[in-house]
Amino acid sequence: MMTRKSILTLLLCTITFFGCGVDNETKTIRLGHGLDVSHSVHKAMVKMGEDLLERSGGRLKLEIYPSQQLGTERECLELLQIGSLDMTKVSVGVLENFAPKTRVLGLPFLFRDRQHSFNVLDGPIGQMLLNEGEKYWLKGLGYYDAGSRSFYTMNKPIEKPADLEGEKIRVMESVTAVNMVKALGGSPTPISWGELYTSLQQGVVDGAENNPPSFYLSRHYEVCKYYSLDEHTVLPDVLLIGTYVWNKLSQQEQMWLSQAVKESVKYQRILWAEAEAEALREVQKAGVVVSRPNKTLFAEKVQGIYESYKDDAEIYPLIKKIQETQ
Repeated sequence: MMTRKSILTLLLCTITFFGCGVDNETKTIRLGHGLDVSHSVHKAMVKMGEDLLERSGGRLKLEIYPSQQLGTERECLELLQIGSLDMTKVSVGVLENFAPKTRVLGLPFLFRDRQHSFNVLDGPIGQMLLNEGEKYWLKGLGYYDAGSRSFYTMNKPIEKPADLEGEKIRVMESVTAVNMVKALGGSPTPISWGELYTSLQQGVVDGAENNPPSFYLSRHYEVCKYYSLDEHTVLPDVLLIGTYVWNKLSQQEQMWLSQAVKESVKYQRILWAEAEAEALREVQKAGVVVSRPNKTLFAEKVQGIYESYKDDAEIYPLIKKIQETQ
């Protein structure tokens, strides 16, 4: 069900956006996302806009609205579906509510390491999952690196699954994320990213889980002084365009945009590696205790999630293909 805020956002954006705005033969593609302007994803989008303008000879222009100016990730996806916003970036954990097959990427400890995840996402499986959203009016264009997600908490470190018992942990609006925290013994609490800092301050939740740059740039380290790098999920960000807008672009325009996206993905991955290292350095300087618990203890506790998919004719074979990818 849509909230009052999301309805107002839809009304505002329906007035503001009409697919690709045209001004003096320049098509303006409007991209809304929830991250801060200092985030590597936003910086990669800025580069994408510059690249797109150059490739198209000024015919395609990217206009970026960061920091949830146009709503939460879920609201931005809804805007894409009705053609009131052109592009957005969301975590695949949120996308699974719109394109169900993509939930496979949210399974804990699915990938052996970062390179394995790149091999899957950049290959035929990743492309198939990008295409999965088209039947829901959402076309995936590429994956931005969002590293590994780990637990951070206010009152104690999470060194083993038993430490999560009784802890209220913020998760995305993702059934897979909810099931994972439950399997580990915690109490999953879906809260939007924009409301999380206040929720931590007020004790609505005891902690959350995310990657190092998000933990740092959100300033959640000011409240949570324990960061346990169990790296339970490698959950990419997905760049999407509404099919309503994509189908209005010419074949040449689609090619320009696709090429600009490809280059921005390469650029973002370089920025991400730098941002991840910086984030860990800075939060430790601020007094956060960073630990690396035994991942095997956590992986063993979530095996029941994999068992639950054994009768799923779509997801289970996909899990096997991902695990077999070199």
